[in-house]
Amino acid sequence: MPSLLVVEDEPSLARLVRDYLERASFQVVTTSTAEGALRQIAAEMPSLIVLDLGLPDRDGLDVIRSVRRTSDTPIIVLTARGEESDRIVGLELGADDYVIKPFSPKELVARIRAVLRRSERREPQDAPIVAGELTIDLPRMRVTRGEETIDLTPTEFQLLVTLAREPGRVFTRAHLLDAIHGVMIESYERAVDAHIKNLRRKLEVDSAHPHFIQTVHGVGYRFNDAA
Repeated sequence: MPSLLVVEDEPSLARLVRDYLERASFQVVTTSTAEGALRQIAAEMPSLIVLDLGLPDRDGLDVIRSVRRTSDTPIIVLTARGEESDRIVGLELGADDYVIKPFSPKELVARIRAVLRRSERREPQDAPIVAGELTIDLPRMRVTRGEETIDLTPTEFQLLVTLAREPGRVFTRAHLLDAIHGVMIESYERAVDAHIKNLRRKLEVDSAHPHFIQTVHGVGYRFNDAA
């Protein structure tokens, strides 16, 4: 049974989320502070974190930063801060998805299941994808550049695999959203740009002049077929 950590400081909303998730057969632990979340994560890393940004002791973005220093555990941000700038910052820091309050509990459950499917996806029949110094090991969900292991979140990994499986093909942002979400649930295309920015920062020697993931202006992205 997947274990979820819900970080929410509003008691009634925390109970609502916990009840829905437990009815959906998840094991749920709740906490109301950033420090409580970090202590719980250090004690036992959950399968997924549902994280409010407006916490009483620290900004939830600090929690994302702390988690991403050591782990690629999926994170879904659940917050009333719906401005595009907040969404992009959260995704750039490594969040896998973003749900705006007020929200549908059924939608939250669907998004959690979609993110968990991406994080648990295994394809052992597939040989590694090799592009120059870059190797994508699908069964192990591991990416290396030369001798260096590159840590990616589940969403970043799925996005990279989608592009690298068909080098030279131009993917629109809508296509990539569909690939990383499984189903489209009120998504937004700027999310793809944030994940691509993260991927370039991690994969490229010079992210300002990307070699692997190329922009096709006005359309989307493609993986360099000469990589």
